[in-house]
Amino acid sequence: MSSLSTILSSPPPRTITEALQNWPEREYRESPKDWRDQVFYFLLPDRFSNGEERADRLLDADLSTPKGVSRIKEIRGPGWRWDNWQSSGAERFQGGTLKGVQSKLGYLKELGVTTLWLGPIFRQRVELDTYHGYGIQNFFDVDPRFGTRQDLVDLVDAAHAPRYGMHVVLDVIFNHSGSNWLYDGGTGNMYQPPYRSQGGYEPVWPRNGYGSAIYDSSRALSGDDYVWPQELHDCRNYLRAGSGNLGAGNIDDEQAEHKRTDFCDLRKFNLFSDDTLRALVLSYQYWIALADIDGLRIDTFKHVTQEQARNFCNAIKEYAEILGKDFFFLVAEVAGGNGPEDRYLDVTGRNLDACLDIGEQRETICSVSKGLQPGLQFFSGFCYWDPGMGSHRNYGSKHLSISDDHDHVFGQKIRLSADASNDHQAAATAALQLFSLGIPCVYYGMEQGLASGAEPEERKYISKWGSHDCLLREAMFGPEHPRASGYPGTQGAIDPDKMGFGPHGTTGWHVFNTKHPIYTRVAQMTKVRKDFLPLRRGRQYQRETAFLCYGFGLHSSGEIVAWSRIFDDQEILVLVNPHGTEPRGAKIVVDHRLSAAGMKVILNTDPAAPPSMRTGALLDVDRVGGISCISIDRWLLGPSEVMVLGNQSAIDAASGAGSPQT
Repeated sequence: MSSLSTILSSPPPRTITEALQNWPEREYRESPKDWRDQVFYFLLPDRFSNGEERADRLLDADLSTPKGVSRIKEIRGPGWRWDNWQSSGAERFQGGTLKGVQSKLGYLKELGVTTLWLGPIFRQRVELDTYHGYGIQNFFDVDPRFGTRQDLVDLVDAAHAPRYGMHVVLDVIFNHSGSNWLYDGGTGNMYQPPYRSQGGYEPVWPRNGYGSAIYDSSRALSGDDYVWPQELHDCRNYLRAGSGNLGAGNIDDEQAEHKRTDFCDLRKFNLFSDDTLRALVLSYQYWIALADIDGLRIDTFKHVTQEQARNFCNAIKEYAEILGKDFFFLVAEVAGGNGPEDRYLDVTGRNLDACLDIGEQRETICSVSKGLQPGLQFFSGFCYWDPGMGSHRNYGSKHLSISDDHDHVFGQKIRLSADASNDHQAAATAALQLFSLGIPCVYYGMEQGLASGAEPEERKYISKWGSHDCLLREAMFGPEHPRASGYPGTQGAIDPDKMGFGPHGTTGWHVFNTKHPIYTRVAQMTKVRKDFLPLRRGRQYQRETAFLCYGFGLHSSGEIVAWSRIFDDQEILVLVNPHGTEPRGAKIVVDHRLSAAGMKVILNTDPAAPPSMRTGALLDVDRVGGISCISIDRWLLGPSEVMVLGNQSAIDAASGAGSPQT
C-alpha cells in the first residue's frame, strides 16, 4: 500500500505488478444506498469546460425566435464556414479539461445534479485525436489533454466534499483497446481487414507514438508506444478477427460476430483469456482505489459474452464492497434496444445495477414530450407484466432515463432542442425523466438548449446532417480554436487555422447560462424531486384526462400528459403540456381515497400562471360522474410547461410532519 501523494508524484505504473506493489490507500466514501434518489449529468470532458469562460462571452440568444437566430448569424460573421466548424468538431480535441469540470461544480449543483458521469478520461494514442476517450492506450494514466491523475483525484474529492455532495461515475471500456497495433500489410488493410470468424490474424505490429508499425521487437518501448500496462502487450490478449458487423449474430451466442469483431479500428480484447480479463479488472479496481470513484458506466457491454459480463461486474462489485462501497453502481451501455438491454440485465443478475435506456424508449420520451406521440406510448414501456424491459423499468432502479446522449444509437443524431418550438421545450422532456420511474440523466448542454449547431436553412452546408456523431458533441465552453493535432496538442498547442467547435455554430462564445429558461426549469424540478419522496420511489400510474367534449381517457398526442406517483398515503400528480406552441388544459383523475381533500401546487413552471395556480395554491378535487379529478380546464397550462401537485400527506411528509395514515 502507498499514500496518494507518493503515487501521484510518481509516473503511472507500467505493469500490473508495479501497480499491486504500490496500491493506493486512502479513506473512502460510501456509495448511495438507493440510486433512484440521484440525478445524473453526463459530459464528455473535452466538450464541457476549460475553466476559462468569460462573463462577457456568454451566448444567450433564443434560437426559437427570428431575433435570436439573427443574433447568432451576426456573431458568426460574414466569413463563417460550416465545413471548418464541423471538421473541427469531428476531428479535434477542443480543450476541455478535468479542472474545467471542477470549476463548474457550482453550476451543476445549482442545476440539481447529484451524480457526475464523466466520459472516459484515460490516456489516448498521442498521434490520434480520439477526443471522445474510447480509444485507450494507457489504462493507468489520464490523457494529458484532459489533465493529470492529480486533477482527477482533486475533482472527485471536490465533488464529494459537503459543499457539493456529489458522486462520480467513470466511463470505462473492457471490450476493446485503442488502435494500438496494426494488422500485417498482407491482410490488405492494416487498420480494418476483413472479418475472420476464427480470429488469430498474425503477425500484428505494435504502433509507435507516430502511428507507424514497430517491426523491431527488440526495440525498447516508450510511454507513447503500443499499449500499457505491459501485461496487455502479448498479441494473445486480442482476438485479432478484423472488422466485422457489430450487429450480426444472436445475443446469446458467445461466438457471434458482434462479440468477436474489432470495434471499427479499436482492438477487441480476448476476454476468453482469464489473464486478459484479470488485467482489465485490476486496472479499473486501481482507479476506484486511487480516486474514490462511486460507480462505473461500462461501454459496449453487448459485445462481451454474458459470462464475461458477469465475471467483470462481480469482480468490480466485490472489490468495491471491500472498500466499504456496498452499493457501488454499475450501469451498462447495451446497444440494440429493449431486447438486448433486458437480456443482459437478466443474465448479470445482482452484478449489474442498471442499463442506459438508449433504445426505443429514448426516442419515445423525446417524441411524447414534444407532442409527437401520445403519452400512452411512453407509459406502456413500464408494464410490470412485460417479460422484457417493461418489467425492469417498473422497478425504477434498473434503467437510466436518457433523452439525449453522445451517440443516439437509435434515431437521428440530432440534439433534443433542434427545431424546438419554444425556448424551453426540453424542460418538458426533463419532466418525463425526472418525475417518472427510473434514474434520470441529463446530457451536457440539454439544459442550455444545444441544437446541433445549424438552423434549417444552413443545414445544406453540414455533411451528413442527422447522421454524424459530432453534431451531438458541441463544446459548451466555446473555444476560439481547437487543440493542435497529435503530440503538440498534448503539450497545450492550439491550431490557429481551425475554428473552435462552439455551441450553436459559433466560436469563442460559451453557454453556461444559469438564467436559461431550460436551466431554471430543470433546477426547479430537481428541487421538487429531492423534496418529495414519491417522485423518486413511488409507484407510477398514468392518469386519464377529459377536455372539451372528450370524456376521460388516454388521449392523442399534444394533449396534457398526466401521471401520479404514489408512496404509502402520499400522492403526487404531474402534468406536462407537450404542445410546443399552444396552451392545454383538462380534468385529471386522482385517487379519491388519498386526495379527496384537495391538492396543493408544489411546482408550476408557467410564468403566466394566475395566483390560483401558482406554487402554494390549493386546488379542490371535483367529482365528475363519480370520478375524482383536478380541474385545470378554466386556466390552461402554457406550451411545454410543467405542473406538480401533492396531497396533504405528501406535503406533510416533505415538511417532516407526516405520519402513517390510520
